[in-house]
Amino acid sequence: MKRIGILGGMGPAATILLMQRIMAATQAADDADHIPLIVDQNTQVPSRIARLIDGRGADPAPVLVAMAQRLEQAGAQALAMPCNTAHHYAADIARAVRIPFIDMVALSVARARSLTGTRVGVIGSPALRQIGLYDRALAQAGLTPAFPPDQDALLAAIRQIKATGPTAATRATLIRASSDLLELGARVQIIACTEFSLIADATAPGAQAFDTLDVLTAAICTFASRSDRA
Repeated sequence: MKRIGILGGMGPAATILLMQRIMAATQAADDADHIPLIVDQNTQVPSRIARLIDGRGADPAPVLVAMAQRLEQAGAQALAMPCNTAHHYAADIARAVRIPFIDMVALSVARARSLTGTRVGVIGSPALRQIGLYDRALAQAGLTPAFPPDQDALLAAIRQIKATGPTAATRATLIRASSDLLELGARVQIIACTEFSLIADATAPGAQAFDTLDVLTAAICTFASRSDRA
């Protein structure tokens, strides 16, 4: 069983949720049957929202690179990061280590491509739209991105979940965003914020939505259980 390093803390609840989903996805009769993880729950990574949306604050890249290198030195055989927005720095991380980086964004776009529909809704931080992270990846896959019109409401919901956890109000925001995407013709929808992973079931009836954290979980389990000769 291969050991996976987790660049965590963005946010802490999402990191714990990933660990819980990995454990739930693993058939285990004993402790030794579970996937070994090295988790850097670094809550001091500079704010991606402040840097990418507001244009202020420290650059997260050097901190993420240092985390990746520490995880590699500690024995991780691959890296994963349960934060969509932080994948803006995925190339910096991958260049800094000699082990694979399991790219949640690329895997999620591949999942979207396997579903019916070329217009794909992206529900996440407004930073994703601002930096074009999913736009580029979806376009390369021959897909067209769609975003909920009320991006401010999504940002407020993300901040609320970080502060107090999921609420009825944040669930309502996610349902409205999903409904808006259906009206735009985007039945396939990506839950592209791991804060929203905590309420990923709050989507509109008729939406074919999937959670990036579930995609990452499956990829981690596949990589960890693969033999060295595979």
